[in-house]
Amino acid sequence: MANMPIYEFDQKEELYLHGQLLYDDRHFEDHMDHCIPIQVYSIGCHKDIGFIEHYSEDYVKINHIFYDRTQFTFVSRPGF
Repeated sequence: MANMPIYEFDQKEELYLHGQLLYDDRHFEDHMDHCIPIQVYSIGCHKDIGFIEHYSEDYVKINHIFYDRTQFTFVSRPGF
């Protein structure tokens, strides 16, 4: 699937693409506030997919699991 725009948020003028890497607190906040799923990878291998329950500067909580932001990669999956 091509990187097609899926969601655009009026208040922040932020556009997320399917497959876009998430790394900034603003990215995680937008995905949590708008119920956009994200996928979790570890060294290129898929580990999980779901909705953000909570996040901090150290971790992202998805499906009752805390993922360390320095050890995992987070990818936007709008429309999943």
